[in-house]
Formats: sequence, structure tokens, C-alpha cells
Amino acid sequence: MISKDNHNKTFCSQHRDIWVCLLLVAATLVVYIQTINHGFVNLDDSLYVAGNSHVKAGLTLEGLTWAFTTTYGSNWHPLTWISHMLDYRLYGLNPGGHHLTNLLFHIANTLLLFFVFRKITADLWRSGFIAALFALHPLHVESVAWIAERKDVLSTFFWMLTMWCYIGYIQRPRVSRYLVMLLFFSLGLLAKPMLVTLPFVLLLLDYWPLGRIGFGQGGEDKSQPRAIALGLVGEKIPLFVLAEFSGVATFLAQKQGGAVASLELISLKARIYNALISYVNYMEKMLWPSKLAVFYPHPVTLSWWEVSGAGLLLGAIFYLAIKFIKQRPYFIVGWLWYLGTLVPVIGLVQVGSQSMADRYTYIPLIGLFIIIAWGVPELATRWTRKKIWLPALATLTLILLMVVTWKQVRCWQNSITLFEHTLEVTANNYLAHNALGVALGKSRLDEAMEHYLEALRINPDYMEAHNNLGIALEIQG
Repeated sequence: MISKDNHNKTFCSQHRDIWVCLLLVAATLVVYIQTINHGFVNLDDSLYVAGNSHVKAGLTLEGLTWAFTTTYGSNWHPLTWISHMLDYRLYGLNPGGHHLTNLLFHIANTLLLFFVFRKITADLWRSGFIAALFALHPLHVESVAWIAERKDVLSTFFWMLTMWCYIGYIQRPRVSRYLVMLLFFSLGLLAKPMLVTLPFVLLLLDYWPLGRIGFGQGGEDKSQPRAIALGLVGEKIPLFVLAEFSGVATFLAQKQGGAVASLELISLKARIYNALISYVNYMEKMLWPSKLAVFYPHPVTLSWWEVSGAGLLLGAIFYLAIKFIKQRPYFIVGWLWYLGTLVPVIGLVQVGSQSMADRYTYIPLIGLFIIIAWGVPELATRWTRKKIWLPALATLTLILLMVVTWKQVRCWQNSITLFEHTLEVTANNYLAHNALGVALGKSRLDEAMEHYLEALRINPDYMEAHNNLGIALEIQG
């Protein structure tokens, strides 16, 4: 029989879980509910919804066939197309409805992240803090407030479900449970290939906090943990196969669409240098989220000291993570989560002309959040009144993030507010000048032409700006 005390403890624990979930939902709504009054923006929203005849036909057999066979937009993500078709059937061209769907997925992702870490660590407050950082960090605004980035929130929804099912499979290994996990993983890949790194993340979780493998110590036989590790890798072979198929399909789609930049345009050395600096820049923006933009132009040149400093910093952190791998396993897990999940979008395979993008951090920042949630309390062990100061610090941090995120979401009201803000926080941004020109061209043609000319001054070969300038001149006669 379950004792009365144990029953009461379980009830209180569940009660606290519910309150944490309610707070997460409420805080997320406070900063993001304004998006339902926002419009479409003239950066991919037309391609994905407003100007896409297949999407605007609703969910039909012909539309389903198109979704699974097209590489339109230089991507292969049929489930994302289907979600936009369903939204159009529900909301038509009312952008508020499309924004609402993104917000609901973001809330679902936040709650699932909380439940996953609550289940595998049994730590209520750290799990809640990770989920709150995920829900409220300004770097995630782009993924939620941009209709065209449905693929981010949708694929992450299936990422979280895959992790949840994986935990269930570990607790009670059944073929049926494994197949459900494979199903969710496959659906996630059909929404966005970002899930190709998920099998590696599951291996990290096997080490910590699941503790399915350790390291031999002293004179212990090291063959046993090695065999266990090989078994855990073998357990995930179907996931790796699906990930490889998705990766190849995506690369071919992007190459066919002309989205993959050649080595002649951006050299391998420049890509590696930019990758090192981007890793550090993402961490900097996580700690101090300022000057966030929808487009960061690829730098023309990178100084040797910036590249060297970035490499040394990343190497030093990696060294510390290895040094404390046994005492603080969360450190190496969080660090490798961050480094590894950014690999597909760090720019080694350059897709587009941006140097980095806020939306790329939607999953990777969870790794850094793990380090913060477990590391800061450990560093504060010698604080007097730690039980007062730590919650106060965490609350203050989340309130500040809510304020900054709320302001960042406001920038996404429409194309004019978005690109005016982008030009305020970036330099030599030809794409933002051109996009702002398009937004102004409907009513303020002279101002629009100034932005087209500025875009061409920065990038004389920019085809879109030449085309838009030509249209403006034709309108003027």
C-alpha cells in the first residue's frame, strides 16, 4: 500500500507542476499575444502563405501531392506546407490566425520541454527555469513571430515529442513505443531537417541525466561501458538513417533552388571563420540580447584577432567541460548540445547570404540553458541566504527577458517596423534596404527608391533591388 505521506507528497508535487505550467503559459502569452494583431511581412510570408496559390487552395489531394514533391522555396518540408494549408482553410488571409498557430506551438514546445526535463531529472525548479528561458528569450522571437518560420515551431514540437517517447521507451522498452518515437521523429524531419541532430542529443541524454552509460574508473574493465555505448548507438541506427535521408533530400532541394552558395562565392576558410565567430556571437546575444535583426549580412572581412579570440574561447570552454566531465556532467552535455545542434546551420554549408540568424538558436540554446540552470546554483553554494537570492535572481532575469522580448515582438508588427528596426541595429544591410523599399513603395515611392539605391550601393549585383528600382522608374514614367 502507498502510505498517506507518500500520497500527499505526490499530490503536492503534481500541484506544483500545474502551477509552473500555468505560469509558463501566462508569461508566454503576455509577451506574444500581441502577434495576433500583426500582419504578414514581405520576407518569405508571401512565398509560404500570402502569395502561394497551392497553400491558398487549402488542403486538397492535389495540394498534398504538391507538398510531398515540391522543392519550392529551396526546401523539402511537406508537413510545413500542409500546416500552412490547414491554417488557410481556418483563417484565410487573416494573418492573426497564422500567428496564433505559431504561438500555440511555441507554448506546447515550452510545456513539453518542461515535462521532459522534469521527468528525466526530477528537478522541478531547474526544469521550469529551462522552459521559462526557452519561452521568453528574445532570440526566439523570430521563430515565433514570423509566419514563414512555422517550420521552426512545428519541427520542434515533434522534437520534444520524440524525446518524450524516448524516455517512455527507456522506462518500458517495447517495440510499439520505439515505433511511436520513430513516427514523431519522421514527422519532425518532414517539417524541418533541423532534427538531423536529435539522435546525437539522445546519446548525450543517455550519459546525463539518464545515466545509461558511465566511464570506467581506475582498474575497472572499460570494455563494459564501451559495449554499452555501442549498444546505445546501435539502438538509434534507424534514427540516423532517417536523418541522413532527410539531410540529403534537403541539400539537393536547396542546391536545386540555388540557395547553396558556392565555394567561389564564399570560401571554405571564410565559412569556418564565420562559424567560429557566430558560435560566440550567439552566446553573447543569449547573455545580452541586443541589436537583434531579421538579417545579419555576411561580413566582407574578418579580423584575425576576432577569429583567434573566438577559437580560443570555444576551446577553453570545451577544455573545462572535459575536465569536469565526471563532477559536472551537465556541463559537457549542455555544451555539446549547443555546439552540435548548430552544426547544420552554422554556415559550413552556406544557405542564403546571412552570416547568422536568430531563428537558428531555437533548439541549440537549450544546451546553454542546461548549463545555466544547473551551474549557477552550484556556483552559489557558498552564498548566504541562497534560498532567497537564487529565486530572486531567477525571477528578475525572467522579468527582464519578458520586457526585452515584448519590445522585440513589437518590431514584427509589419514590414516597415521590422526593416526600420533592422537598419537601426545593422550596417550595410542591402536586404533590409530593399525589403523596406518594397514596403514603402505602395505609398511612399520616392523613399522606396532611396532604399533601392542604397541597397545597390552596398551590393551592386543585387538582382532584386535592380528589379524593384526598374519597376519604380516605370511607375514614374
